[in-house]
Amino acid sequence: MRIDVYTPLLLSLLLGAVGPRLARFGTPAAAARALTGAAVLTAGATLWALGLLAATLAGEAPSLVARAGGRALPEPVPDTVAVLALCLLAVAVGRIVGAVRTHRATRRTLRRLCEGHPPGTELVVAASPRPRAFAVPGDPGRILVTSAMLAALRPAERRVLLAHERAHLTHRHAFHVHAVTLAAAGNPLLLPVRDAVAYLVERWADEQAAGAVGDRSTTARALARAALVAQGADCVLHFADRAVTRRVAALQTTPPRRLRPVAAAILTLGALAALGAADATGDLLSLLTGGAL
Repeated sequence: MRIDVYTPLLLSLLLGAVGPRLARFGTPAAAARALTGAAVLTAGATLWALGLLAATLAGEAPSLVARAGGRALPEPVPDTVAVLALCLLAVAVGRIVGAVRTHRATRRTLRRLCEGHPPGTELVVAASPRPRAFAVPGDPGRILVTSAMLAALRPAERRVLLAHERAHLTHRHAFHVHAVTLAAAGNPLLLPVRDAVAYLVERWADEQAAGAVGDRSTTARALARAALVAQGADCVLHFADRAVTRRVAALQTTPPRRLRPVAAAILTLGALAALGAADATGDLLSLLTGGAL
């Protein structure tokens, strides 16, 4: 089997190292979409490549030898590589299952907090001394805010908060975060991409909130105040996060421009990984049918 089967792994390293840096040159929306797409393609290609490597262990089966006209099939990769690929694939599947379970548990918890309110209610206020704000995806989506968070913000800042969380729901940011989380679970080399997308969807929501209220300075102040009172809340989609300093600084500058070449370059990395996996599939099929590589 040729080097193509290892291409997704090599491109995973490249995407993890270069992707988040390229994303800084585009708008948060375009960068988040491009990184999510590239991560999903690369992770899928990586898992498929591991599956192909593991499948070469079947080349020693008598039935496959018989199909080759009694000739022993050439060994495409060393057995140690195939066994290692099988182990990595099993670990990746386990990590993905764990990530799915965690996501579902979080969604169930947030939905339970929103129960008992009329179907058309967008804003749900929970009586709690802990200042928190969440966008709860679903049909319909809800904005869950604690009374402590609302009390800590001024009226204009509350409008920013609601616009921010509404942007999460409108643009389905939970989908992007969940997709790239699963990609990173399947391929840990993509963890920098997961962190970048988590940051970018917050920046995306910041820009949407600034546009909705028409004041970038007020948006920056609301973000800073919410971050201070939240004291480092940790959740997938939340108003205050550890990168708040960068987000506040970004709101104090002009809105970023949309640069299509940046998104195209990021997506190209994912497409190349998929092509490498597809080409390696052809190699394996040719091998198993007795053809030449």
